[in-house]
Amino acid sequence: MNGRLALLFHIASKHLLVRRRQTLVAVSGVAVGVGFFLAVSALMVGSQADFVKTLIDAAPHIIVYDELRSPPPQPGVRSFPGGAVALRGYKVRNEVRGIRDWPAIVRTIDAIPGAIGSPSLSGAVTLRMGGRDEPLGVIGIDPTIETRVSTIADKLRKGHLSDLEQVQGGVIIGEEMAMRLGLGMGDVVGATSAGGATRSLRIVGLVKKGQIQLGQTSGYMLLREAQSLLNRPYIINRIGIHLADPYSAEEVAHRLETRYSYKAESWHERSADFLGLLVTRNAIMYTVVSAILLVASFGIYTAVSNSVADKRRDIAILRSMGFSQGDLQLVFVMEGLALAFTGILVGWMLGFLLMNILGSLDFPIGGENQKFPIDRSFRQYLIAAASSLLAGVVASWLPARKSARVDPVDILRGAA
Repeated sequence: MNGRLALLFHIASKHLLVRRRQTLVAVSGVAVGVGFFLAVSALMVGSQADFVKTLIDAAPHIIVYDELRSPPPQPGVRSFPGGAVALRGYKVRNEVRGIRDWPAIVRTIDAIPGAIGSPSLSGAVTLRMGGRDEPLGVIGIDPTIETRVSTIADKLRKGHLSDLEQVQGGVIIGEEMAMRLGLGMGDVVGATSAGGATRSLRIVGLVKKGQIQLGQTSGYMLLREAQSLLNRPYIINRIGIHLADPYSAEEVAHRLETRYSYKAESWHERSADFLGLLVTRNAIMYTVVSAILLVASFGIYTAVSNSVADKRRDIAILRSMGFSQGDLQLVFVMEGLALAFTGILVGWMLGFLLMNILGSLDFPIGGENQKFPIDRSFRQYLIAAASSLLAGVVASWLPARKSARVDPVDILRGAA
């Protein structure tokens, strides 16, 4: 059996070597298809992975807010569950906003392996400079903990997060807001809270432009100073959580919300719209790159189809010698596989070269030169190879079927 397969492979290789130009064209088509598949998919998958990483790292994986997803039932409804109760004209009791017993919640979070909880207080103030007012969303943080929960420290153009502890009244704002107010490092600006409290703040840090995830109108202060400015001593209204496994955020958020009732929002929930767009983007990407491989497979189809047409007399002779229809089909399928394998190997080298070229290019973002994020995992090579092999088998099998329908008697009689 092995000798028979070796003979069939020898016949297939002779067919390919006789038609060198057509073989080269078919191999080149597969190689170009595989190479550009690797380049495009590596660029798209790499940019997607970088985007998701930015979504995950830019903010805490989970944020616990001082709000409930649904209001608690009224006492009358709780007293008569399932009864025909109608409440009218009641006055809702105003409660002080803030997370109750937040130290206990933070302790629960810290007890989760690899998890870190960072309490903070957010509120609104108005900055005034030279007769111009700008609203600022103040976020009071503990710099030591916050550096372990989010990437704020890495997004600073100037200053350090620890400067909030060194300078009284220190605040970090975005570069855009600083430009609008004409402020720079070390400048002092007046701030007025919604409750009417006023104080002077000193600029100790500037967030780089384009950091939408951190908020273009957000500022960062020391937690105790934000509590003083907003007149909310010992109160926090947000807890940021960093997890060892970001993809477990939904499960952990559900557990915390079930236990404490406060809204716990995972990064999946916050970024649901963006993640939905990525699914559509992936579908479009793989459709386009698959079309490239499909077009390349036509080269294999043409080469094998022409081989079948040119070797009709040889096919008839082989049939008369005792070769079965399956043997002849296998010969031409081997031709297609040989073209596909060779094209894949050359395409891998071409794709590797294109990846290196794309990965070496610089492009400006936010005033900084950055490189294209490239996914160089072997998974892309396997996808390209599997797709090309499948296309090669189908493209060679279709004309190979014609070889099985050849009637050796008619061909030899016509040749005579």
